[in-house]
Amino acid sequence: MSAPVSHLLVIGEREALAWILREERMAFPAARAASAGRLQPGATLLMLTTRGCYHNPTRDRTLVIGESTVTSAPVFLEKPIRIARREFVMGCSLRIEKLAPIRHGVEVAPLVASLEVFSNKRAWSATLRQTLVALGASDTRLLRAELESSVEPTPEARSTYLDSIRPVRALRAAEQ
Repeated sequence: MSAPVSHLLVIGEREALAWILREERMAFPAARAASAGRLQPGATLLMLTTRGCYHNPTRDRTLVIGESTVTSAPVFLEKPIRIARREFVMGCSLRIEKLAPIRHGVEVAPLVASLEVFSNKRAWSATLRQTLVALGASDTRLLRAELESSVEPTPEARSTYLDSIRPVRALRAAEQ
């Protein structure tokens, strides 16, 4: 595989996704600080939502939903951020360049055979059990080309997520 030119940014929780889209920032837990610390401004992050991101893995698929650029080096935060009962200690700023509407984008499963990043084609989803997954140039080109037909103007696409994703606490309060 060629040298990494970009990364998949793996997002497995809808509240975290809403925060990323709203703030145009990324936050990392302590366990991922070492890999996050290697990000440099200008790095490309292809944003990927997992099947479980919206809490319905039988309906949803693993999708590359957008592309962003790192605009600041990751730093340890003065005060950790809490999102969906998880604590994040490091963060950086992003500029979201392209975005598909909610539940649209590039479905990853049909492309596994063509993507070098998935060395184990049968258990490919195990590769996504980390926040950042380095991509080679050919994988980056393929995913960018596939994503192009799904993107919409970023403000409109962003609103499809923010209008649909409500904090879990708000959902529980509404049920009572």
